Amino acid sequence: MVSRTLRRATVSAAALVTLTAVPAHAATHERDTTDTADSRAVALPAPDMAGLRAVLRTLTTQGAPGAIARVDDHGTVRTAAAGIDDRTTHRAIDNADRFRIGSVTKSFSAVVLLQLVDAHKLDLDASVDRYLPGLLPDKRITVRHLLSHRSGLYDYTNAMFANSVSGFEAVRDKVFTYRQLVRLSLQHPRTNAPGAAYSYSNTNFVVAGMLIEKLTGHSVGTEYRNRVIKPLKLRDTFYVHPGTKIPGRHAHGYLTQDRAGAQSVDATDQTVSWAQSAGALISTTHDLNTFFSALLSGRLTSASALAQMQRWTPVNSTTRYGLGLRRRDLSCGVSVYGHTGAVQGFYTYSFTSKDGRRSLTALANTSNNGTVLNTMAGALESAFCGKRTRTLQGSPLTGRGSYVTERRTAYEDIAPGIARD
Repeated sequence: MVSRTLRRATVSAAALVTLTAVPAHAATHERDTTDTADSRAVALPAPDMAGLRAVLRTLTTQGAPGAIARVDDHGTVRTAAAGIDDRTTHRAIDNADRFRIGSVTKSFSAVVLLQLVDAHKLDLDASVDRYLPGLLPDKRITVRHLLSHRSGLYDYTNAMFANSVSGFEAVRDKVFTYRQLVRLSLQHPRTNAPGAAYSYSNTNFVVAGMLIEKLTGHSVGTEYRNRVIKPLKLRDTFYVHPGTKIPGRHAHGYLTQDRAGAQSVDATDQTVSWAQSAGALISTTHDLNTFFSALLSGRLTSASALAQMQRWTPVNSTTRYGLGLRRRDLSCGVSVYGHTGAVQGFYTYSFTSKDGRRSLTALANTSNNGTVLNTMAGALESAFCGKRTRTLQGSPLTGRGSYVTERRTAYEDIAPGIARD
């Protein structure tokens, strides 16, 4: 299923897109390799911190209680913040705050699997059925199809969160097994034949978590810690599932209601069991910058495995998807690499340069707000294009760094098949 644009406001039953109503993105990408233009690092202009601060201030006028951003650039650290992290205490939000990173978790899961490829314990082009016999209905679905969102497996979050708040409250404290989530997906027709099209689905990375646990004999949390968190000394990154609390200092996350004008819901405490290996990690701007810098500079996988992660499938005019990794093409000709994340109460953008030497992570402590999500793309422009950023006519921002990459940003991380307007 093609991801639909998220537009703030009311959801009706008619908004749930049927599985066959909208075609998935065509994909003839079994042969895809890293693009020539993508093969070398480009000299970057200085970050435009005034533009970045303007983006964060704008987010707080659009419904986000607070917003933060951190740029790590060749050893120089720059931070910015606007607004509050808690509507009860009104404490100022800060880059020291921990937060839920949503689908940025997918990049961690992909790294673990690519390390297993490096160890010759996993073949990307093998059928998932080789490792998890009988789990999926089609033996043609490969590990590569999962990690590139080309399996055709229906995203169960479409049905789960057709109504944002009631759907969330129904699962806030619930604990699922991986197989229960896969069964929710298999209750629906698949979106396309394996390998035929790109169609973002959380189901793919639930199965990825099952692969990690089957091949290692350990929980995904243990594998994240041993393979990524400890080696990179990520002191503020945690996988607490099925616990509901964010440990230590953290931002509160606020879920915007589908009904315009209704009070947002504090969604900070939840199991995130509906996502697990697809979206349940907790981190900070510092740790995410460290992670993506390490990944793109070759410190987490072999060069050949990293090249596999960068076999791109087009998503839209500015975005491509590899194996658990997004590429965003910016207005100044620079491409950046990372992932976006959406989980109830939190939006995250985390990207790095081709050589991993400049990284940006930005957070807004809200969700279900397409205006905020779209504006956050401007943080990438300010951080990587600097004052060369061009302004889009009709952009919600003004002044330096006021470019929004796409005026209507595709919303994929939760319920990609739901249109909200």
